[in-house]
Formats: sequence, structure tokens, C-alpha cells
Amino acid sequence: MALHKGSAHSTEPSDAQRRLALNPFFGEADPTAGMDSAPPRHKLPDGPLPPATAYGLVHDELMLDGNSRLNLATFVTTWMEPQAGVLMSECRDKNMIDKDEYPRTAELERRCVAMLADLWNAPDPATAVGCSTTGSSEACMLAAMALKRRWAARNADRYPATARPNLVMGVNVQVCWDKFCTFWEVEPRLVPMEGDRFHLDPQAAADLCDENTIGVVGILGSTFDGSYEPIAELCAALDALQERTGLDIPVHVDGASGAMVAPFLDEDLVWDFRLPRVSSINTSGHKYGLVYPGVGWALWRSPAELPEELVFRVNYLGGDMPTFALNFSRPGAQVVAQYYTFLRLGREGYRAVQQASRDVAMGLARKIEELGDFRLLTLGDQLPVFALTTKPEVTAYDVFDVSRRLRERGWLVPAYTFPANREDLSVLRIVCRNGFSSDLAELLLEDLRLLLPELRGQDHPLSAEHGPPTSFHH
Repeated sequence: MALHKGSAHSTEPSDAQRRLALNPFFGEADPTAGMDSAPPRHKLPDGPLPPATAYGLVHDELMLDGNSRLNLATFVTTWMEPQAGVLMSECRDKNMIDKDEYPRTAELERRCVAMLADLWNAPDPATAVGCSTTGSSEACMLAAMALKRRWAARNADRYPATARPNLVMGVNVQVCWDKFCTFWEVEPRLVPMEGDRFHLDPQAAADLCDENTIGVVGILGSTFDGSYEPIAELCAALDALQERTGLDIPVHVDGASGAMVAPFLDEDLVWDFRLPRVSSINTSGHKYGLVYPGVGWALWRSPAELPEELVFRVNYLGGDMPTFALNFSRPGAQVVAQYYTFLRLGREGYRAVQQASRDVAMGLARKIEELGDFRLLTLGDQLPVFALTTKPEVTAYDVFDVSRRLRERGWLVPAYTFPANREDLSVLRIVCRNGFSSDLAELLLEDLRLLLPELRGQDHPLSAEHGPPTSFHH
């Protein structure tokens, strides 16, 4: 969530200017009446507005937001069926935490956990434990908290007096992992990128582990380039480490995106609870889980991986309810929508949707490469996501110029620099989601073709004139 510091401007528009903020037609009976009630923008108005007037003001301002369907930066779902929208509307007033008052919503959450435990090959799906969250970021923090508490229990004689816990992961992790390490005072140990390896190296990760390592994070679908990290190879490297040293280091799989892609499109890929070292997995229901923003999932192999002292029990809402979450009150609509989507699609439906997204991604990547100016870093053949950069001989423009010019056409395509040790590499990344069809991909390609002659005619990249390049964190 962005931090804001009061008003964006030091002065309010004059009353006369604010009067013109209202369309005269907003006054239902008298076209001029509503114009006298235009509210201030940075303090509460003195009195209420008619609902149509308030709606018109907010609606008009939001038109300046980008079109979410053309946002190729986000992994978050931007299209659902109307029936799902109706269900969400019917459930938006239900508090997910109040399981005694809304027992059927709670039952749908339990069923979703059971379905995911089965999908991810838990040894006994009936005993696997899990919960819904507001997204994969919260799910990651819950899983990491469990890792830290289990490590602390094993090192009670040393922690917190002499031992500082650490967490090993690739430098390409999502920013929520940096937040966890900062908020919960854990040392992050990051495996840097090297050459054309843009994610974690299994042996390098194992080499960073010691007796204070609470776990290693493997990412099934890096946000930087869409690639899967080699989870099985990571577990094998940690198995060898245990044979040499006795250190038993658990693995958490951050499957924010890939955990809802690989089970359907890459069934032979072993990355989940089939690997005994994988203790927990998270995913975003609102990414390739195909639900609007606001839901994630965290699952543990068995109750042994989730320390009981982290589970709080409350009874003041009407019944004894165990809860494990950073948030408390939140709407049940997204959980209901997740169950609807599981029920609606099934395995074959998910396979069809994700395959269509992968086909669009791979086809678009190939056609962009054929333009001649770009080099693909990934192909869209894992996550339906690919990253590209300009070829060395392209000196008139850079990826930041491309991103800026595409924005003029309505497309949101992020450009960013990679982290250590590849800060020299700047890329564009395109996320293909359900709803981004081959027709839309062709429109993007056509706009890119139209822009290229102008970009090639520049004397030099213009990005330096628009501030320094930025790194990517989401």
C-alpha cells in the first residue's frame, strides 16, 4: 500500500472552480442546484451530497486511471464472468473471520484448502492445513513466520540471546520477502543473478545455509521474467547438505503465480509436496487462480509444520474459531469467488484457460522477436510471461522509451532494471492473463510496429531526460 502525506497540493481550488467540478445535469430536478454543493477534495465536506452527485464526481475522476485490461504489468486478474461478479456482490458484506455467523462461507474456504492440498499432492490432503489470506504476500509472511517459530523452537537455548535467524532466497524474490525480513528481524541471504541465470541457483542457496537458517524460499514463477526456479534441484542440494552437516533446512515454495499454472500445464514437473523437504506453499487466488484482487492461500504439509502457538482462538464472535492471519476482518466475497471458479472450471477448465494464456504469450514473444530490435530473455513457456530487452546494436532508444511510448497508446508495459549482479540489464516484461486474447496481442504488436520507426529515428535514448531507471519490486 502506498504511503501518502496529506494533500497532493498545498491549496484547495477556489469555490468558483469547485463549482465547475459538477456537471449541471447532476442536479436531478434543478440543473444548477447540484453545482452549489461541490465538496472540497482534501477535507470532509460540511454536509452530505445526493448519491448521484457523489457517484458522478468519483466516477469521472476514476476515468483517468489506466484500463486494467491493457495493464500488462500486473499479474492480478482483471476479468471474471458476470456470474462471479454477482456472487461477490452478494457476499461483500460477509466478514470472513466470523465463521460462526457465516458457516457456509467458512465451509467453502475449507473446501478450497482441501482442493489445493489435493492439487499440490499433499501426502494426506485430509490432514494438510491451510487458510485463505488477502493475497500471496500475506500468505508468504505467514509461512515464513511458521518457519521462524519452528527454528526458534529447535534453538531455544541460543535464540534470541546469541543466534540471529536468516532466510535464504534469490535476489529476484517479490518485495514481500524483504518486508518479512525487516518486520520480523530476520537476516535475508540473497543469491545474486549471474550471467543469463536470472533466479536462484540451488547449490549457491545451499552454500548460504547454516545452523541459523530458518528455511529456503524457491519461487515457482519469478516476477522478473516468468521463469520457474528449480525446486527439485534445490531440495536435492539441501538433502546433500543434510547428509554432510546434519542441517535439516525446510523449503517454502512461493507459488504466487506458478502454483496455479504448473499443476495443469506441467504435470511432470515435481515442485510441490511430492518433495518431502517442501513444508509449505502459497499462491495468489487473484493471479492465475483467476479471481479478482483480494485472496491468497497458504498451505502446510501437515499440522506439524504450523506451530500451534501461532494459531489464535477467539470466541467473542459466537463460537470457538482458530485463526492464523495478519488481517482480521475482511470480506468473504473473494473466497466465495475462488470456490465458484474451482467449481466452474475444474482441472480441464483450468488447463484450457492457462494453456490459452501460454499460447498467447509464446506467440506474441515470437512475433516481437521477429521485429528484429529485441532479444528475448524468456519465451513465455513457463508462466505466460516473458521478458525482453533491446539488442546491443539498438542505440537510438531503450526499453524505457518503448514503455513510455506504449503508455501513450494505453498499454501499461513495465520497464525496469534487474538487481545484483545484473544492474546493467534493463528489460520490458509482458504478463499474459486470461482475458488478454490473441486479438489484443495483435493490437499491441501493431502499436509497437507503428512506434518503432519513430524510436529508431531518435538521436539517443530519451529515458535519461525522464529520471533514472527504476528497479522492479512486484
